[in-house]
Amino acid sequence: MLAELERHPHAQAVLAPALEVPARPSHAYLFHGPGGAGKRAAARALAAELLAEGSPNPAGARARVHSGAHPDLTWVMPSGAHEVLVADIDRPVVSAASKTPFEARRRLFVIERADELGDEAANRMLKTLEEPASFAHLILLTDRPEEVLPTIRSRCQPVRFEAPSEDEAAADVVALGVEEPTARACVRLGLQDGDRAAELAGPEGRTLRVSAEHYARAAIARRVAELRPWGGLLDAVRARAAAAGAQLEARAAAELELVPRKERKRLETEWTERIRRTRRRVQTGALDLALQLVSLWFADLAALAWDAPELVRNLDRIEELGADAGVAPERLLAAIELVEDTRERFVLNVSEDLACEALAYRLQDQLAP
Repeated sequence: MLAELERHPHAQAVLAPALEVPARPSHAYLFHGPGGAGKRAAARALAAELLAEGSPNPAGARARVHSGAHPDLTWVMPSGAHEVLVADIDRPVVSAASKTPFEARRRLFVIERADELGDEAANRMLKTLEEPASFAHLILLTDRPEEVLPTIRSRCQPVRFEAPSEDEAAADVVALGVEEPTARACVRLGLQDGDRAAELAGPEGRTLRVSAEHYARAAIARRVAELRPWGGLLDAVRARAAAAGAQLEARAAAELELVPRKERKRLETEWTERIRRTRRRVQTGALDLALQLVSLWFADLAALAWDAPELVRNLDRIEELGADAGVAPERLLAAIELVEDTRERFVLNVSEDLACEALAYRLQDQLAP
């Protein structure tokens, strides 16, 4: 059995036929479970085994799968801010799934964030899911299985992955060189999502935490007009988006050097659009996370007010939380509702600057004694 499946008994049972010799994989799986549960690692490990079967060099085939260089593995990362676009799956998946493998017995397609498949993209995938070629196998990944379209979900074999315990997730973050209290705080702030916890523990995540705390504490201290905390929060959010865009720009430059001049214009246009969408998606996600951190700061203050310190998430900020103590719990709960309402509004593409500024003043008024 794969090491990536050791703590996932349901996944072991469902995937057992795919790991036998000869392998008998399903045509489509839906790997679901919280972030950090190991879905991506398991998907890559399963792909490595399926593409290595029958290879004259199985170890080499596995190594190329893990490095992302195997020609019969397609890994789809959505480019839309809030949904998987038709362009993400049309040629890379729907068209490619009908073409015979380059070297292996099979072709594997992994699609992340399957819950964000829009109606149009999902409809393009239905025929592939209903009548796949015998050599084509799809693995869809999601943290939110209930939001995967029923037409997609019903055509896949579900594979459940369990969330890591707090201790396990914290140990993973500590292994990144983070002190234990901060690692545990990141796990709690990430709502037990191991991937999110690692993200919060990194340099960009730490900056985001600081800016979110500054935002929340400025409202509590009634210093919003003086400190204008939305500026720092949005700067941190946009810096993350710029970093993601820069990474793709480097990849685009490397790829464009290898293509003939006559194809370069088309690829430049495709890369420009992909970079734009990626920046927007990362910025939207970072802003949502920042506001979640603001909300959780107020939740921690409410927990302390109710004498429930075991519920505090910002374990490495106890002194700062103590300095903010004294706000009535009912006001804190109302402040959390204001933050959550603003998070929902961003799906409608409202102005980020105006919304964050308006929220800061509304929070200040709500938290006033």
